[in-house]
Amino acid sequence: MQNDTNNFEIPIDILDDWQEIADVLSEIIEIPAALIMRVKEPHIEVFVSSDTRGNPYHPGEKELLHNSGLYCETVIKTREKLLVPDALTDEKWKDNPDVRLDMISYLGFPILLPDKSPFGTICILDNKPNKYSLNTEKLMLKFRNLIESHLEIVYMNHVLGEKNKRLTDYIEELQVLRGIVPICSNCKSIRDDHNHWQPVEQYLSMHPETQFSHSICPLCIKKLYAEFNVNE
Repeated sequence: MQNDTNNFEIPIDILDDWQEIADVLSEIIEIPAALIMRVKEPHIEVFVSSDTRGNPYHPGEKELLHNSGLYCETVIKTREKLLVPDALTDEKWKDNPDVRLDMISYLGFPILLPDKSPFGTICILDNKPNKYSLNTEKLMLKFRNLIESHLEIVYMNHVLGEKNKRLTDYIEELQVLRGIVPICSNCKSIRDDHNHWQPVEQYLSMHPETQFSHSICPLCIKKLYAEFNVNE
């Protein structure tokens, strides 16, 4: 699952907002870790981590995403909510990597880019069993939606920037090509933009920056290849 669309920078002011989201979640729900995770193939990294006591996760930490056994891997794959109230009593989750950090309960939601590819997850973790309330889920969804609205703006600016860069490169190429004009291989006359041939001296006096490509003018065609009866 390559995700080349998830390689753009998040502005500092938005990062500050996301940090506040993580801190508010951890404070209101009273859990040690609230995270915003980001997919950076082939890894998933801790992008934002709540500034809370007992939080074992730090921004910039990363793990291989696929077959990692992480809670967030399942959220990314299914693009659905994942709730694990107590991993220690759950055969599927009792050996997952987060249990080694004493994070035994988990609630996470996917964060998607406007093209519906995964950006990452927003999740909370606790070092004790926790079923999490419906109000907690509603709050996380509100924050998830806010993050996705931020991403829509950032992502579209990124896409437009890339398109503008390609357009600029194309225009520059045209400008270079426009400076390469046909010059007759025989008499050295030059064809201008109006398809008129003129002496090289006259053309150079008006366009000193021009580069040339070889061609052949109609008069020289008649002289050199008269047997082919080539028309102008």
